[in-house]
Amino acid sequence: MNGVSTDESTAYTAPEDSPFRPRDDARDQARQFVLPLVVRIERAAPPARTDALETAARAVLVLLGDERSLDDGEWARAVRDWQDARIRKVVRRARGAEWRRAEALPGITVTGRAAEVRVFPPVPVDDWPKDLARLQVSGTDLDDPEPPAEAGSDLPVLWMSPEVGMSAGKAMAQAGHGAQLAWWELSDADRAAWRQAGFPLAVRTASPGHWNELVRGGLPLVRDAGFTEIAPGSCTVVADHPALR
Repeated sequence: MNGVSTDESTAYTAPEDSPFRPRDDARDQARQFVLPLVVRIERAAPPARTDALETAARAVLVLLGDERSLDDGEWARAVRDWQDARIRKVVRRARGAEWRRAEALPGITVTGRAAEVRVFPPVPVDDWPKDLARLQVSGTDLDDPEPPAEAGSDLPVLWMSPEVGMSAGKAMAQAGHGAQLAWWELSDADRAAWRQAGFPLAVRTASPGHWNELVRGGLPLVRDAGFTEIAPGSCTVVADHPALR
């Protein structure tokens, strides 16, 4: 199956029996929710860009697989409402006291090599907790001090487009979309195995030739809705999980 997601809007085609199968009328008319992600960016020691992208993607998966998001868990209703509408994600930055206030809110902090990302249960687009609403979206420009190592063939890879430039915050949201589409398409057994392993993954930018192959390869593909930074319909991420090949 070829899953397709758009940033802040999804055109993903789920299985017929999936509770997340899009139904355009109900989905578009439903109250819209957003998944907040906050990345810690201290002035003296910002994380590397790839580390932040990978940590954000893992944070989305950790929330999706958390028992509080499943069945009758305390976050399950919000997660269902979010996934039944548009899978919007917004990345904001925090440091110092801002980060400590964010950590005090219900959520999960996921750490990478140096990056820290806190993911929160979905909230209505128009009703953010005030300690999150006051955080800045801009200022998440990050760099890699050196090129990331080549990803192993047995590792799930979220391939970023070589054709679309994005801020780190935008790219973190896109990587999260790609991870979520892979999660949706996996079997229960493959999801459980990925979760048990701690959701290992890599985020890499594809070469132009490889990117063209990936886009045509039937793997989950993220297309942007064009609300911020890039043109609508731009292909941004292909989720290449070994179980989906």
